[in-house]
Amino acid sequence: MRSLQPGAFWVSVFAVCLAPTLARGEEAKAADATLSEEEVTFFESRIRPALIEHCYKCHSLDAKQRGGLRLDDRSAVRAGGDSGPAIVPGSPEKSLLIEAVRYQSLEMPPSGKLPDSVVADLVKWVAMGAPDPRSGARESESVESTDWKSHWAFQPIADPEPPAVADSAWPSNYIDRFILQPMEAAGLRPAEDADRYTWLRRISFDLTGLPPTLEEIRSFHNDDTPEAFERVADRLLASTAFGERWARHWLDLVGYADQLGTSNNLFSQHGWRYRDYVVDVFNYDKPFDRFIREQIAGDLLPADGSVADRADAVTATGFLLLGDLELVEADKAKLHVDIIDQQVRKVSKAFLGLTVGCARCHDHKFDPIPQVDYYAIGGVFHSTESIYKTPRGVWSDVFTADLPETEAQKAERAARTREHAAQVTAWKEEREQKTKRKAELDGFLARQGEEALAADERGKLSKERDDLNKRIGTLNKAIEHAEFFAPAVPRSYAVHDVKKPTNMRLTIRGNPRALGEEVERGFLTVVTTAKPEIPVNESGRRELADWIADPKNPLTTRVVVNRIWQKLFGVGLSRSVDYFGVRGETPTHPGLLDALATRFVAAGWSQKQLIRSVVLSRTYRMSSQHNEQAYEADPDNRLLWRMNRRRLDAEGLRDGLLAVSGQLQTSLGGSAMPLEYPENVNNIDPKNVNPPSFSLKTWRPEAEFQRTLYLPVLRSRQQPGPGELRNVFDFAQPARFTGQRAVTSVPTQALFLMNSVVARKFAQALMKRLEKASTEGSDRIALLWMLALNRPVTDDEAKDAEAFVAEGGDKGWVELCHAILASNEFLMRL
Repeated sequence: MRSLQPGAFWVSVFAVCLAPTLARGEEAKAADATLSEEEVTFFESRIRPALIEHCYKCHSLDAKQRGGLRLDDRSAVRAGGDSGPAIVPGSPEKSLLIEAVRYQSLEMPPSGKLPDSVVADLVKWVAMGAPDPRSGARESESVESTDWKSHWAFQPIADPEPPAVADSAWPSNYIDRFILQPMEAAGLRPAEDADRYTWLRRISFDLTGLPPTLEEIRSFHNDDTPEAFERVADRLLASTAFGERWARHWLDLVGYADQLGTSNNLFSQHGWRYRDYVVDVFNYDKPFDRFIREQIAGDLLPADGSVADRADAVTATGFLLLGDLELVEADKAKLHVDIIDQQVRKVSKAFLGLTVGCARCHDHKFDPIPQVDYYAIGGVFHSTESIYKTPRGVWSDVFTADLPETEAQKAERAARTREHAAQVTAWKEEREQKTKRKAELDGFLARQGEEALAADERGKLSKERDDLNKRIGTLNKAIEHAEFFAPAVPRSYAVHDVKKPTNMRLTIRGNPRALGEEVERGFLTVVTTAKPEIPVNESGRRELADWIADPKNPLTTRVVVNRIWQKLFGVGLSRSVDYFGVRGETPTHPGLLDALATRFVAAGWSQKQLIRSVVLSRTYRMSSQHNEQAYEADPDNRLLWRMNRRRLDAEGLRDGLLAVSGQLQTSLGGSAMPLEYPENVNNIDPKNVNPPSFSLKTWRPEAEFQRTLYLPVLRSRQQPGPGELRNVFDFAQPARFTGQRAVTSVPTQALFLMNSVVARKFAQALMKRLEKASTEGSDRIALLWMLALNRPVTDDEAKDAEAFVAEGGDKGWVELCHAILASNEFLMRL
């Protein structure tokens, strides 16, 4: 490196950065050959029903197939008919099907143009690449014949004994024995333990999303007792940063954002309360079964806890409201069933790992979920109110609820209300005085005419009048703003039961205006035979929550422990973390999955205890060292013969940059954006409420140096301001429910780190931190490596860095800091 000029050094850095990720890009490309769950869900919920209702009459296996076109089979759609291929995947503008439904050339269907929403769905489908899970089977035929009850995910959870292993010295707990036994059977050995620097960086990022501090590194390496690793794990689990890190994982599944819906662009004024609630859930280790019950039916739980507990329970039901709810929909019947559909999908995916939403229009094509099961669960949410009409009769907001307060909180709010009222009264009195004085001046100046006053006297009075005008304008804005944002009872988004709960009726092919039989409220029949006893005056959410949180439910605990494993190892024991259905992946270590689930329940559904047992295992301690023999036998590392190398996610990268550069500030939560938005203020003049739109500065100024969790999340556009890094590094799409984010490796990521103003500012801040710490170049380099890479610099690296800084002149230190922050080693969690 010593002979390299600064430009060549950058090339070297990014060659190292990109080289190991190219292979992962090829792996991702191969994985894309299988449809994602989102693609299947979109097709089954939006495309197949439209084709059935509008197209199959003329273009299916049992129809005349006019124009030689068949639309009930994937291959036939691509082959097309007499006029050529019906679609060009990825290119709506080149697809005959899109031309026809737009009435641009052909006009299909001939009976009348499709609704704009259906045309938009078809355009989106083709733009997505026309994902299509269908075979050539008739719609009335079953796609697969499967012994549903034998599927692993529907079996009762076992409590297997940890298997015997030949190398009894290697395991440190029961997890290691489940991992080692199949490895030994394949003739493989686990990788060596990672060095202590690597392990500390790994567990720090995994548990808190932040790198270890200098003091934490020093303390761990000075602790040579057998309990050193346990002390680190316990310290990280007890930190507030733990909840901030793991809350974000759950918010991915919620589809959390600071906007309600996408197209309507409404500000989620109270959404932050749910986010902060989830942070507390992880930090205080709320039992996961209680977490389930609160999110589905918190408003229906017994009000026997503290005021804070009751407030949490109500706030938790925001889970059902904070997804991509579309509130702007002319067809109110469709709006109602679409909201129910989203709630069914979210609950079934987050807690059960199933795509129940695919049964909205027909029996599930792959899984044992009949259409009546969808409407049995749907009836629960059919009896739940989520959105409401404004006095003008427009469906424009989701329900909120007053949160309970302690007597002290009520007293404090009353004091603020008095102070606020006094301030508003003072402003109004001042405005009255100023308005009166202005009227006097206006009259006096009008009576005097142009010649009656000396120029200096008229100028003085005119200036006074102008000043009065400005002050009156300021007071008008202040008063209007203050009256709208007067102290009030805290509120949170929350659902509640309708006055008269009722069952839901089937919708024929998903059409809310074509209703079938009524379906009694209930649960999935594949995992229960018990008929729920739902009180006639309740929705059934409480019973649904109890059924999901029942330890005997074979899906719930398997799903949650698999999700936790995936966050720590990069892949789940079942790699399809969001889908435990028949076409999902069988667990690589089914005995371990059940053992984790069993112990999870036995430990009181404690996520912290489960995470602690995993991170203290020998399996988690392994290095990511490559082994050619093991790679030949198990190239995908399914037997876990080494730790998976993983790139930091968007939050870990940005928060790590803040921490390393010394700029990270703590946050107490609260709204990510100022609460002054015209969407919240109805008829108030937007000019009096700042900022006036999402297109301007939409974050609190202090948030620039706070953790990424506390930055605003928008649906309708890219992430703004300090959080723009999320747009490049695979942040979760907030319109979806994401259990496992995509991980891409593309040149734009390296280019962003190399060229963006954001990255440069972090490098400059880090340079200043080094300058404050030491004047000696060698000390600065040692400190740079320890801060950024969390390990000592080697002798060769130190020599090369010194030479590089010397060659770089005035910018040498900034260039070195920038290069290290953009290096592959900083980006990776080894």
